[in-house]
Amino acid sequence: MDQRIIEFIAGLRAVGVRVSLAESEDAFRAVEEIGVTDREAFRTALRTTLIKDAADAPEFERLFPIYFGSGGPPLFDPNRELSPDEMRMLKDALRDLLGDEHKLRQLMRYLLQGLNPTREELEQLARRAGVPLARYPHQQNWLTRRMLRQLGLDEEFNALMAQLIAKLEQMGMRRETLQRLAQIAEENLRRLEEQFEQYVGAQIAQQMARERRERQPLRTTNLMQRSFDTLSEREIAELRLQVRRLAAQLRSRAALRQRRGKRGALDAKRTLRANLRYGNVPIELKRKQRHLKPKLVLICDVSTSVRRAVEFMLRLVYELQDQIHSTHSFVFIDDISDVSAEFAAHRPEVAIERVLEEHPPGHYNTNLGYSLAHFCKDYLDTVDHRTTVIILGDARNNYLDPRLDAFQEIKQRARRIIWLNPENQRLWNTGDSDMWQYEPYCDAVHEVSNLTQLANAIDRLL
Repeated sequence: MDQRIIEFIAGLRAVGVRVSLAESEDAFRAVEEIGVTDREAFRTALRTTLIKDAADAPEFERLFPIYFGSGGPPLFDPNRELSPDEMRMLKDALRDLLGDEHKLRQLMRYLLQGLNPTREELEQLARRAGVPLARYPHQQNWLTRRMLRQLGLDEEFNALMAQLIAKLEQMGMRRETLQRLAQIAEENLRRLEEQFEQYVGAQIAQQMARERRERQPLRTTNLMQRSFDTLSEREIAELRLQVRRLAAQLRSRAALRQRRGKRGALDAKRTLRANLRYGNVPIELKRKQRHLKPKLVLICDVSTSVRRAVEFMLRLVYELQDQIHSTHSFVFIDDISDVSAEFAAHRPEVAIERVLEEHPPGHYNTNLGYSLAHFCKDYLDTVDHRTTVIILGDARNNYLDPRLDAFQEIKQRARRIIWLNPENQRLWNTGDSDMWQYEPYCDAVHEVSNLTQLANAIDRLL
């Protein structure tokens, strides 16, 4: 069922319904609480957690029966109508007529014994009928008939049914029972066809959703302006491909500023003062002191709520290392770790993957205050008067001690402290957020809930 829910969420995203990772997690938690036995409660739980906009409700209602359909009505069980002796007589007659290898044996089990096809049997029949190659809804009826023919539903089946009725009559079965048996077989054939039809329809719908996702062009500009927590895995992968291009643009702008800095930008005030003796004729040009490449210390929260923002932050910074004097990187959830060695030994994308694997997310265990105190105890020597300390996190501390004394100690040693917060600014200082306590000690605080904001913050930093 978990895999089916994942496929359903992918189907919703494929048709344009925005479903974030957090909303997906909410859906799974709701299903754990409610269960799947009550179909209406299950449907309501998914709709409540996955649908934010009323305009998306029709797509939800259209896709839900495809992914969570009953599979068609179950086959009728002949044991309800026939006595044990009559059922034994039927099985003996079928065994005599079909043997072990007869091609109609499986079909007869469905029609006359009420055994519903398993998922594996449906998949096998579908492959033989060519269902995985289907692309269009109008193919549904044709493919349903092909699946039935794979079971042997043809003239031979009609002849075999006539032989079966004759044999059962010879064995002493009453005429009324034979008529009821024929009705059961006809009803089960109708139900089996409905099961096959729904299965084929679901497969076609899922295939169309996959193709739509693959064909639909991603507008990178729009993705860069969307919040990290609303992006699907495919959209995140697309943005990862764009990071190098974005880093190249930032690198070009930073390099231009560095070249200007080497010869110095014109200092208008000093030039005017120096040329007063020449009647303000600018004979002597005075230039501003060149800017040095920054030294960075990154302190990144890698808990569940901000992991995506951290990933893109680290990718951008380490793609721009030629414009930075040096970088020390630290990550924390409930304690801080120095991960600089990973980035010294590997490419940024490899190092980030290793760092995130070594620091799996937890729930409600972030301890920023303790991490800052640990940083002051063991890693404060990485900060000096040329260092810009960047803290990336939502400042949520689970109502624990924020350790402002440790934050002040870092502030006193650093050139400046910049805080990048991936949360929407309206959520700062709500709940367990300590942003309002840290903000007065920061030289700048930026919202970085999407890639555009993050890139702008790094551009200002350089």
